[in-house]
Amino acid sequence: MADAVRNGSPQLMNLPFVSFGREICGDLAMGETREWLVTNGLGGFASGTVGGHLTRRFHGLLIAALHPPLGRTLLVSKFDEIGDYDGKRYSLATNRWQGGAIDPDGYRQIEAFHLAGTSPVWTYALADARLSKTIWMEHGANTTYVRYKLESASSRLKLQIKALVNYRDFYCLTQAGNWQMDISRVENGLRVLAFEGAVPFYLLSSPGSFDPCQEWYRGYELANERHRGLDHQEDHLHAGTWAAELGPGDAVTIVASVDPRAGLDPEAAWHAHAELESSLLARFQSAHSESISPPWTEQLALAADQFIVDRTLPNGSKASTVIAGYHWFGDWGRDTMVALPGLTITTGRREIARNVLLAWAGYANQGMLPNRFPESGEKPEYNTVDAALWYFQAVREYWARTHDAEFLQFAFPTLEEIVRWYRQGTRYNIHIDPADGLLYAGEPGVQLTWMDAKIGDWVVTPRMGKPVEVNALWLNALAAMKEFAAELKSPAEDLDRSAQQAMQSFERFWNGAAECCFDVLDAPEGNDASIRPNQIFAVALPVCPFELERQRAIVQTVARHLLTSHGLRSLAPSDPQYCGAYGGDQRRRDGAYHQGTVWGWLLGPFVLAHLRAWNDPAAAADYLEPMIHQLQTHGLGTASEIFDGDAPFTPRGCIAQAWTVAELLRAWEKIVTHPQVSTR
Repeated sequence: MADAVRNGSPQLMNLPFVSFGREICGDLAMGETREWLVTNGLGGFASGTVGGHLTRRFHGLLIAALHPPLGRTLLVSKFDEIGDYDGKRYSLATNRWQGGAIDPDGYRQIEAFHLAGTSPVWTYALADARLSKTIWMEHGANTTYVRYKLESASSRLKLQIKALVNYRDFYCLTQAGNWQMDISRVENGLRVLAFEGAVPFYLLSSPGSFDPCQEWYRGYELANERHRGLDHQEDHLHAGTWAAELGPGDAVTIVASVDPRAGLDPEAAWHAHAELESSLLARFQSAHSESISPPWTEQLALAADQFIVDRTLPNGSKASTVIAGYHWFGDWGRDTMVALPGLTITTGRREIARNVLLAWAGYANQGMLPNRFPESGEKPEYNTVDAALWYFQAVREYWARTHDAEFLQFAFPTLEEIVRWYRQGTRYNIHIDPADGLLYAGEPGVQLTWMDAKIGDWVVTPRMGKPVEVNALWLNALAAMKEFAAELKSPAEDLDRSAQQAMQSFERFWNGAAECCFDVLDAPEGNDASIRPNQIFAVALPVCPFELERQRAIVQTVARHLLTSHGLRSLAPSDPQYCGAYGGDQRRRDGAYHQGTVWGWLLGPFVLAHLRAWNDPAAAADYLEPMIHQLQTHGLGTASEIFDGDAPFTPRGCIAQAWTVAELLRAWEKIVTHPQVSTR
């Protein structure tokens, strides 16, 4: 990595594979499929397209987490820039309007785009002048910085910027009607009060000045919302216009914030941001000092930090948690536990893993962890069978790296509680079947596994019975408990008996006719022979119930029917229920979500299962290569949630998904630390 500071000025590593010229920037269709994301460690974010226009309700310069990590509210929508240079006016902004018209078409002026760390940087070409624009957020604050610098020119540039604002929940859209906001001058800028009782926010800059305005721009067309079958037009308020003149080498920063004191020293803010990202890279590299970290892994190490946010616990103390995905997810129990090892342990941030694991232990209830914390702040929802089992895996990975005895002593009672409740029975008919020692879960009308789509009363994939991955997790939880009990000198005879019974009974999952596993045993309609990816966990998890021949058969079956460039399909294309495209209204999308849609995070377990079955690190590594290219589209520098099941496997869903990023990093780490891999 380049030195964090050169000549007293912070420098971030430029990762050249997240870099475009006019071949992308000058093509609106290409530019709008590439989205950038910056975050603030609170759950707030800013996001948009390379082309500069809005395509989602979740795009904006300041989406503040007013009740971290939730309460996310769009405050500042976008800046529309105009440059006057050498007697000619250049519109630098791009907007799509109702009916599809593009006006202005400032994307044509974009010479280049790249990421500096996670920060998007545009270069606009205005004759012989080059103007750069950089966006970042302050960590721990609902504050966005937008810096403009006249990198080179033969004369001065007059820059005018229109600030478009809003005030709405980030799920909603605004139809303004006669809405009037209170916009007033303050030192160095404007104060915006959307309505009585709203949180005021500020537009600040020095040098330059803001003139307040009160004009609604109506009918922005949001192409991605149209694709999702949702309302797709919105109004934004022109709240003020900033103007200043720049000479060659001059820079100015405009700040959008809920803090009236923000922006007093933007250079210090950029320095702090750059130092933070440099320190994250340094920790990642230190954790892998025996290996060569390719640039894509360093980019994902930065992306991993975007999901780690603050949460206030019921007792008022602060803890860390994991945002499942951007733009719209909150912190989900299952996603947090799956993603935690890759996001924190692989990136050299074990203290974050410890913090999250201890915090979530406090939410255990009847042996279950919450599935999610609702946006509106209601009580946590306990409707997942596997979040608590994934908790075991996260604890096991943390323990293997740290041997933190104090942590294990604290966590052990929670682990004991989970096992006890699962044995005796807890919510939703979750219990151990004494006949075979396997874990049963489910009641009509509920969805408890990660395949959890539900539309009204319709549970798309109920999977009631004994799901294969849930029982693989149960088997591994028992094995982990035996290890922990031995460390703490706690009795473990009953654990050993339970583990032996579950191991022997796993034979029931084998479907000899298909040379793979049943997806669910003892379902209401009998054993489910659908070819789904869940069986891969029986091979990928540390304790595998099958001998080598069956391991290979499972991996081969999954590869033939489910493997794509960007992950595993959730259902084989030969199945009558298969859906190869993810789109349309919510019913169509949710109906396809686990019926053929490709999930990026499943590529990690597949790679680990392949590595176990064939002991060939080079072959396993080959499966990761297509995802390196995927970092250049959809969510730039990060990894997408899902993809169409049919080629070309177009990315869909969240542009940045925690468990996809995490599992790619974890799989890479397992490969490079494999005994057959040279660690120069």
